[in-house]
Amino acid sequence: MQTSFKTGDKAVYPGQGVGEVMGIEHTEVAGQRQSFYVLRILENGMRIMIPINKVGSVGLREIISEEDVKQVYSILKEKDISVDSTTWNRRYREYMEKIKTGSVFEIAEVLRDLYLLKGDKDLSFGERKMLDTARSLLIKELSLAKDCSEEEIESDLKKIFNIAA
Repeated sequence: MQTSFKTGDKAVYPGQGVGEVMGIEHTEVAGQRQSFYVLRILENGMRIMIPINKVGSVGLREIISEEDVKQVYSILKEKDISVDSTTWNRRYREYMEKIKTGSVFEIAEVLRDLYLLKGDKDLSFGERKMLDTARSLLIKELSLAKDCSEEEIESDLKKIFNIAA
């Protein structure tokens, strides 16, 4: 399902987060004229050029819908899941793969699992970093999807995970 974006649209680029389409550029690559979306990642201002004909394969997608937001919240609220007792580095690799898919649902699972794990034991440095990554990816997209501030989403997460303000 190829989606076309216009300048000013917000889009999610897997592993990087939400970006804004700054425009479309045409460049010659190996003798072929190609068109690229120019995406500026909101989090860090990084500029990424995505070949328009590769949008599907790189996973560039629209911001989630209201319906999807509800599903994300229900994933976050699931508490009766067993956080795998595999070694931290295997878990880390699995979580990394989930984050790279760009799926907001997979990212929500990673965030939830890491918060639950954090309640049981200290997270490794890598896991803490990943928790922050998942949190910021999710907060940015949910705030745009719900058309509210990132602080509101942050406060929702604190309630869900019983984190003292």
